[in-house]
Amino acid sequence: MTNLLQKVRGRLANLRERRREINEIAPLYSPDPADLDIERHLAEAIAWQKRAQDAGTDRGVSYGVLFGDDFDVSYPETTGYICQTFVDLGALYNDQELIDRAIAMGDWEIDIQMPEGAVMGGKYNANPTTPTPAVFNTGMVLLGWSALIRQTGEERFAAAARRACDWLLEVQEADGNWISGNSEFAIGGASLYNVKAAWGLCEAGVALGNDEYVQAAIRNAEYCIAQQHDNGWFPNCCIHDSNNPLLHTLAYTMQGLIGIGKLTKRQDFIEAARRTADAQARIMDDTGFLPARQNSRFGVADNSCCLTGSAQTSIVWSELYVLTGDARYRDYARKVNRYLMAHHDICNADERIRGGLSGSWPVTAKYGRLKILNWATKFLIDALSYQLRNESQ
Repeated sequence: MTNLLQKVRGRLANLRERRREINEIAPLYSPDPADLDIERHLAEAIAWQKRAQDAGTDRGVSYGVLFGDDFDVSYPETTGYICQTFVDLGALYNDQELIDRAIAMGDWEIDIQMPEGAVMGGKYNANPTTPTPAVFNTGMVLLGWSALIRQTGEERFAAAARRACDWLLEVQEADGNWISGNSEFAIGGASLYNVKAAWGLCEAGVALGNDEYVQAAIRNAEYCIAQQHDNGWFPNCCIHDSNNPLLHTLAYTMQGLIGIGKLTKRQDFIEAARRTADAQARIMDDTGFLPARQNSRFGVADNSCCLTGSAQTSIVWSELYVLTGDARYRDYARKVNRYLMAHHDICNADERIRGGLSGSWPVTAKYGRLKILNWATKFLIDALSYQLRNESQ
């Protein structure tokens, strides 16, 4: 009876906490669905990203913010590809501040690079007991270092990138897959989305003039497309549920294949991503909503929206518009971007929230629950800037 009473009390406590979250915490993030000024949304997202970098004692970018709380510690993985975005936007708009911030991110990543050349998994921990190297995180930081190599030509970024690439080659399987070095949270090695890490390896290979790195990335992309189903679905492509993958990781896979395909002129990689992108277009509704999780038939497995994955999918469609000239992809990106802006809070008095993007909608959904995520915001920046560039041409 005592155990039963304890369980009942525990459930009641959980219900009370859930009610508090819904009534008190969730309303702290309050977007205006009528405010669809794309340039303002872009500017506020960039401003939030700057505040996320400035919040801590280092020059990494904060993981994000639980609504109402302070900025979390820096996150090595996503700081890597935020660095890439800041380099690209800095060059596009001739904004030296963005370049300087990216350089500071790249230097911080060098400072915390592991002895074997890898990037640590998880949030930054200055005194980790057993730091674990992570293939995916290493590839994401390579995207940033590669952009800095092209922008600055500085040898310190090249040296760090070589060490990271050498480690990725050391732990890569003969068939191009990575088994060793995956996230400790990946179920049964379900990490086909590592092809985005391979894109980082490919970018570094091109920036460094090292074809061995490029060929290793190609092997991984070939492994990836060999697993793809005819309808475009990728198995083993989600850390938590490989049968109903999160759009976030499906989109990582599309992004990686397009990135490698563009660099190596491998149309088969781009076409594989296109099949998945076309499947997403078929299930997007008139408002721009995409389901957070999808099964192998691209059926809805979760009625929430992973805003993070939706922003990534917008980027993929914008890339495909440029690559194919097919105006449908531009229109798909516009539609999902409208949905994203309608769920992006840019008027909040709290600067920890204003301009950042929630991981999901509703904000109480499981992915990034009640949090602004730095990577969700980064992908929104990329999605909106792609749209502006495509429409200015």
